[in-house]
Amino acid sequence: MKELVEKIKMEMEAFCKDADAQLLKGNKAAGTRARKSALELGKMMKEFRKVSVEASKK
Repeated sequence: MKELVEKIKMEMEAFCKDADAQLLKGNKAAGTRARKSALELGKMMKEFRKVSVEASKK
């Protein structure tokens, strides 16, 4: 679970960087990367919830 949390943190940092680049500089490619990161974060969050529920049952 610790590894998953680290991956989420890294993906969130990438998302924030790309989202800021799109908002502040109008960088369209950064917007595409931010949207991709958002989808990946959604998947990771679902996985985190699943792992977290399993860990709380132990």
